[in-house]
Amino acid sequence: MFCKNCGAALDDNADFCPNCGVAVNQDKLANDQQKTATNAIAIVGFVLSFFIGLAGLICSIIGLSKAPQYNGKGKGLAIAGIVISCLSMILSLSLFAN
Repeated sequence: MFCKNCGAALDDNADFCPNCGVAVNQDKLANDQQKTATNAIAIVGFVLSFFIGLAGLICSIIGLSKAPQYNGKGKGLAIAGIVISCLSMILSLSLFAN
């Protein structure tokens, strides 16, 4: 295999060219980064659902919609955040309504 930028000979498993430093296999690098990526918005939504129900609900819904981009990571947290947010808002409304 040869570098597309400088033409140097490369090892078949190389991620970067040792001569010029250009990334050799962008698809492989993107897949590796996606495998290790975390659905942070789902985590934020779950945490916020305990303190600020509406913000937790919004973040959890966004996190649930983005779960397929992260290979399903965070889907469970997002669903839990939605449920907890709804329950906390219902509880808050019932306490303040009396």
